[in-house]
Amino acid sequence: YHPAPLSEQSPPDTFVVEVRAWYKLPVDYSITSGDEKGYFIIRPSNGVVRTSKTLKLEDFPVNFKVRATDSSNAAIFNEVEVKVEVIDENNFPPVFPSSLLEERLPENSPATQIVQLKAQDSDTGRNGFLTYGILNGQGLKFRINETTGILYSTAPFDYEEEPTEYQVVVYAEDDGIPEKKRGYCTVVIKITD
Repeated sequence: YHPAPLSEQSPPDTFVVEVRAWYKLPVDYSITSGDEKGYFIIRPSNGVVRTSKTLKLEDFPVNFKVRATDSSNAAIFNEVEVKVEVIDENNFPPVFPSSLLEERLPENSPATQIVQLKAQDSDTGRNGFLTYGILNGQGLKFRINETTGILYSTAPFDYEEEPTEYQVVVYAEDDGIPEKKRGYCTVVIKITD
């Protein structure tokens, strides 16, 4: 048996799987080995397995054996293995050290690096893997390296002819399961004369 993975946030008494033995007489079900930390309970009469407590991701996967025993003769039984996996939930959004940055950019600068943005995510694995993007591109005057978080201008600015201040909203997005989460930072770019 390999039931659907459980969320690490599954509460106690969550349904896991129903083990069923085909036998002409009533059978009793029990967990015989493999669940040393006591995460699961089984109803002896029908083979329904449920969680007994909060799951700890680092203890999984768990492989345990379920025995079906002839209810009138304990010498007649059969066993099956159950493998239970747990999904690491995406608990935290990415966070920038500051939600507002101010940078200066001299006019007539060629396309150049402005600032490297770095967000943190307290999740591990793919839930903590970050990519960067721009929410509002200000007419394609800015771009960001989606891996490094470096924000660039894409062309020179003219202090006299164009706006002297731009607000670029950058996001960091994790690769989380079941949903991706985002954190945001506004970069105010002041063009200097």
